[in-house]
Amino acid sequence: LVLEERQDRDGVTQYRAQIEVAPGVMQPGFLLLPPARFEGKRPAVLVPFYAPEVSVAYAGPRPLEGQAKRMLTTGERGQGRDFALQLARRGFVTLSIGSPGDDAYNPVLNGAARQPLSYLAYIAANCHTVLAQRAEVDAKRIAVLGHSYGGKWAMFASCLYEPFAAAVWSDGGVVFDEKRIAVNYWEPWYLGLDPAVTRKRGLVTPQNGRTGAYQRIFEAGHDLHELHALMAPRPFLVSGGSEDHAERWKALNHTIAVNKLLGFENRVGLTTRPAHTPTEESNEALYLFFEWALKSTK
Repeated sequence: LVLEERQDRDGVTQYRAQIEVAPGVMQPGFLLLPPARFEGKRPAVLVPFYAPEVSVAYAGPRPLEGQAKRMLTTGERGQGRDFALQLARRGFVTLSIGSPGDDAYNPVLNGAARQPLSYLAYIAANCHTVLAQRAEVDAKRIAVLGHSYGGKWAMFASCLYEPFAAAVWSDGGVVFDEKRIAVNYWEPWYLGLDPAVTRKRGLVTPQNGRTGAYQRIFEAGHDLHELHALMAPRPFLVSGGSEDHAERWKALNHTIAVNKLLGFENRVGLTTRPAHTPTEESNEALYLFFEWALKSTK
């Protein structure tokens, strides 16, 4: 982790950073340290999204570019997504990262022979290591939080990398649902990458079929509740909206059953809101979840 420009955000210390997300591969992001009144080793949260500037509500001297400019200057996807800044104000160390290559729809995989979503989980695991090595951080209390695209990223990261102590997945789609265009795991920037086939962006149809790993997984009868089970007994919250509504309890009940088998309760949560965009209420719930899930281990 290479720290660059430092900025004070009303007591929160913000560093623009270069993060080694793969051997020799550096990617920009932000490290935020909580105000000085929060003493001792702190819990930490990794916040992946399209652009890290969104997660910190960036207001620094540099002009916005790429995905950050589209989201923060047009308001397209900036509302209610400053998770890293809000968590830092509450005493958490946060690390924000964005799409590799600053293009979610054409991610730079740096030679990784994997589906893009698997590579994003690998990046998150390396970011966990970066946080665990910080003197301010309690390595046993590191979580991951993501919304939408970041929600898928956070889900795969936390399920596939056991050192994450807890997670929040915000309306990324917790099951395969081919009727919902935003639950689009079939797209080539998630699980549908196939070098031999280029599909048109959009819903799966007879004329625009499944490709890549998604095709094999879906047509073999698998679904994401099998991935969720890997979280047990670690706690997670689904901050649901238009894509992850109350009906998703049917899938989440599988992980509740796994937790029960392991002797644990109250490890799976779901909140709901009408729309995809986070609200003050839904965000307050996830902040309180982290304060509970990452409470001091002493």
